[in-house]
Amino acid sequence: MALQLKQSLTLAQQLIMTPQLQQAIKLLQLSRLELLETVHTELETNPVLEDSHVETADEEKGFDPAEQTEPTLAEVDSREKIREDLDWEHYLSEYNKGWAESPYEPKDAPSFESVTSSKTSLHSHLMWQLNMSKAEELQKEVGVHIIGNLDEDGYLKMPVEEICQITGRTEDEVLEALVLIQNFDPVGVASRDTRECLLIQARYQGLTGTIVEEIIMHHMDKLESRRYDLIAKSMSIPVEEVLEAVSVITSFEPKPGRQYDDEETVYISPDIYVFKVGDEYEISLNEDGLPKLKINSYYKDILNSRGPIEDGTKQYIQDKLKSAAWLIKSIHQRQRTIYRVTTSIVKFQRDFLDRGITHLKPLVLRDVAEDIQMHESTISRVTTNKYVHTPQGVFELKYFFNSAIQCVDGESVSSETVKEHIKNIVKSEKKARPFSDQEIAQMLKSRNIDVARRTVAKYREALGILPSRKRKNPY
Repeated sequence: MALQLKQSLTLAQQLIMTPQLQQAIKLLQLSRLELLETVHTELETNPVLEDSHVETADEEKGFDPAEQTEPTLAEVDSREKIREDLDWEHYLSEYNKGWAESPYEPKDAPSFESVTSSKTSLHSHLMWQLNMSKAEELQKEVGVHIIGNLDEDGYLKMPVEEICQITGRTEDEVLEALVLIQNFDPVGVASRDTRECLLIQARYQGLTGTIVEEIIMHHMDKLESRRYDLIAKSMSIPVEEVLEAVSVITSFEPKPGRQYDDEETVYISPDIYVFKVGDEYEISLNEDGLPKLKINSYYKDILNSRGPIEDGTKQYIQDKLKSAAWLIKSIHQRQRTIYRVTTSIVKFQRDFLDRGITHLKPLVLRDVAEDIQMHESTISRVTTNKYVHTPQGVFELKYFFNSAIQCVDGESVSSETVKEHIKNIVKSEKKARPFSDQEIAQMLKSRNIDVARRTVAKYREALGILPSRKRKNPY
């Protein structure tokens, strides 16, 4: 059979997203801060857009230029001449003196550093101590590499052998510099593990040769599991002495670099507020700081005018007008969608708003999508990085969507409700005998919640709660 080329027509349907639709979807899933940044960028790049909130100082004060009249000025006589008897030297000296004594002189103003806050990092704090120390240049050279390879907790993660290869120094020289840095503030920094960190702090406090040092060196595994009886038995000492030593060890800092953490606190600004007014809940969008966009009338007048306009200029203005109009429409659509989604969530989670987390109901994206006649992907985008302020606190919109756990009577509760019950059970337990995961499962079953032991363990780990053997404190 011979091969040949043919041309044929085929009809097919294909979904193509226009740039405007892509922009609308992008705006829908942006957080509040990202939306503000996007809007300000558009205001800077698109001359057709303007913020209706921005007013001049004269407009804010009600200043009307048409109502103002120019003051009457005295007519200048061209025959006036400069006086010849004026002492210019004395005048200039007085002028300079007055300028020097001005209260606005820069020397009287506070320095920039005094009005800005700065937080000392662990690296800079250690480098300052290294430079101020009386160490030799060799130790300082090795110390720079050690300090540069510390993690955020202050631990040295690079092996000593690798530092020797990089610096070209012997192992003894590197260890000597390491010991020097380990005694810097905070004590225990540049340790290679938790045992070494605690041991350095114990010896720094003069506890060499004591029970504290012995426990850290040889009984860390029993200390982690709180088997104080086994420690006392292996050391042949009373349990009371072990407890005294443990109280000293727990006062040490296992993460020396934690106090120099340079992460900034991120404050959440809710996208929407839910207030209870009487027996009903009112929903209000948070539009504080969000520019009120509008089209600049100047460019519309240019297009409407019958005067001659260059083709390139006209096309540029038309493109910017379309872009600005679509941005304003997309933002309004975003706000309306967030409002509708929140309204639906409030309807489903009315018991949570009234009574707290233990009454949070199971909810999936499909429930809200069917309620407001939207696609699930749209609901997912709307609830991403969006926060709502409720009478129970500030929550991410995704928080209200959680899986269902079957109850004994056939009903269902949310996974967050189960987590809250586990948290309350652990808070009420006795430290001498904490509840095991199986016991917690039995207690939940008595509350009409049927969960397996492994499910309790999974939720307990998600809450950051230790196992019962590590929560136990028999003394």
